[in-house]
Amino acid sequence: MSGWLDAASETEALELLHELGCTDGLPVVIPTEERVAAMVLASALDADLSLGEMGPAGGIATVGKVATAAVMAGCLPDYMPLVMATIKAVLQPEFDLTEMQATTHCTAPLVIVNGPVRQSVGLHGGTGALGPGFRANASVGRALRLAMLNIGGATPGEADMALHGHPGKFTYCLAEDEEASPFEPMHVSLGYGEEDSVVTVIGAEAPHSVIYSATGDAARDATGLIEALVAGVANTATNNAILRNGAAVIMLNPEHAELLHKAGYTRKDTQQAIFDKATFTAAQLARAAGGFAPRNNREAYNAFRQPEDVLILVAGGSGLYSMVMPTWCAGPHVNRFVSEVVELELFCEVPGLQVPV
Repeated sequence: MSGWLDAASETEALELLHELGCTDGLPVVIPTEERVAAMVLASALDADLSLGEMGPAGGIATVGKVATAAVMAGCLPDYMPLVMATIKAVLQPEFDLTEMQATTHCTAPLVIVNGPVRQSVGLHGGTGALGPGFRANASVGRALRLAMLNIGGATPGEADMALHGHPGKFTYCLAEDEEASPFEPMHVSLGYGEEDSVVTVIGAEAPHSVIYSATGDAARDATGLIEALVAGVANTATNNAILRNGAAVIMLNPEHAELLHKAGYTRKDTQQAIFDKATFTAAQLARAAGGFAPRNNREAYNAFRQPEDVLILVAGGSGLYSMVMPTWCAGPHVNRFVSEVVELELFCEVPGLQVPV
């Protein structure tokens, strides 16, 4: 949207936003001038400050426009630093946002949050973390999607050419459950300090459930679980196997993470084991994708360029199921995952703000 719209009531305003294609198809909080100004104030930045250009439409993501998306998504002002970091992350060239927005693949940005900001905004990483019921998760991820629609211009069927999409294109955001993890936090593995608040974004398919039941034999269980994870995240029906060289996400439930830990595996060891097993022969790829898959005249191919391209976090409830997210693996930078520090020191508290319930 550019400028301000006029409507006689919030009901009429909502209908107008739907008619103009400014929503994700669900009702939104009306971005009145007062609400947007309060969200901008929370950022402690000028509304006209540009964060960068958002493709494919080439819209300029100003603080004011991002604040508008945050209001519409139902964010509290406390969430604004996290929303800003998420927008900055996807605007990094390595994320290939323009190409990702226009692909026929179903990819959507998965937002993974680490560090103290998880507690300060109430972001959830436990049981049901990718499901309904958690305001921060739902509204932060939705703010990104509304910005991608209204600033980036990714209208489904026009610029966004995903053949099917998936529910994560409404919102796709969670925290790593660092307290339930036997490993160091994911952002520490990525080179950040444990005290840092960091958002990591990766273009991902919908979560694929992976089942594994422990036998009590630690070594056998670790091997069996890794084989199950590889079968889910990089089988020959995935872009990770056919196009290769992209990244992927492994979301271990706490029980599965502990199973690996008891067998002596660190996050790095787990990444290496998944990397080693995610290999395919030329014949397997030919059967799966015919002439589509690129060839380098080798007998065997690995789904990933390096073990570190397998992002591993701990989240969800304990039990039989972990989740894996294959990815698109295309674009100039193969839609690289990106991270951004959440600048909490800039946050400005907004006193007495009335938020609609």
